[in-house]
Amino acid sequence: PTVMARKALELHNALISVIGDEDTVTGMLLAGIGNVDARRTSNFLVVDAKTTPAQIEEAFHRFTKRNDIAVIIINQYIANMIRPALEAFEGTAPAILEVPSKEHPYDPEQDPIHRRTRLLLGIRD
Repeated sequence: PTVMARKALELHNALISVIGDEDTVTGMLLAGIGNVDARRTSNFLVVDAKTTPAQIEEAFHRFTKRNDIAVIIINQYIANMIRPALEAFEGTAPAILEVPSKEHPYDPEQDPIHRRTRLLLGIRD
């Protein structure tokens, strides 16, 4: 098979991971994205007031290195805590999707996809 076909086969049973506040992670788990394997490795991280940026970044790197994760959903305000690590990630998969949280509304100016799209379309302020 071609490279694209092999990648599609690899991602056929791929997971979605989530790094977020308790409400976001709980909602995603209720939607069915949660997974804990035989080694007790999960595909989610609940971030609370005690969670350090280093712990968040470690989870992000762990998720990006896994071959079975196709998408990482992360609350935007949490993504801002590890922005340099997000911007340094150059892989094509997993895709990284920043979402708002109940307490922190979405800010398109902080979203790198939004900024790149505006740049590509030549849209200026």
